[in-house]
Amino acid sequence: MDVGEGDICAFPCEAINLKKIITWWPDMLRVAGSLITNQVRAYDLLRMFGREGRPTPLGQAFEEYGRIAKTLHLLAVIDPVDDTYRRRVNRQLTIQEARHTLAREICHGRRGRIHQAYREGQEDQLGSLGLILNAIVLWNSRHLDAAVEQLRAHPPKDREVLDEDVARLSPLGYKHINTLGRYNFIASQPGEGLRPLRDPSQHEEDEG
Repeated sequence: MDVGEGDICAFPCEAINLKKIITWWPDMLRVAGSLITNQVRAYDLLRMFGREGRPTPLGQAFEEYGRIAKTLHLLAVIDPVDDTYRRRVNRQLTIQEARHTLAREICHGRRGRIHQAYREGQEDQLGSLGLILNAIVLWNSRHLDAAVEQLRAHPPKDREVLDEDVARLSPLGYKHINTLGRYNFIASQPGEGLRPLRDPSQHEEDEG
């Protein structure tokens, strides 16, 4: 990523209002503590940050504080010498997009869109979507881990399980999951262990 003088001028150049942050800092700490201890809902806090479409003084203080983190982020992204942070951001964006793709696949009937007109209904839909997403990630993670351990214990001929390859594995794949139909969830005792893994050598013979 090459950044010229014209590109730098396009970035915001306004000074951060430190006075607002200092004035409201005790209240900002109380807000952060309330969130961490679950004393107040995030939805209620958002109402404190703005009224009638305009930020409150407390909301303005958080905006100024957020600009500090944004400035540091921009400086790290455009750093012409060290691109470590930029690579990490790109990798995270790729993971996030994979997560959105999986969510859209699960919500295939609505193309991943929430259509309930009331907040409670939207929260129910989002909660169900999050539950299924987490279940798929957990299932994939456990089976990927079991498959890697099996390959390391009994490596295929002329192949080696490299750590750098394992680091690129993602639990967000879904091609092996059938997302069609209706499902009934009945409370029961979970099964013991994982289902048997396929034998890689047998799989290659079948393909041949």
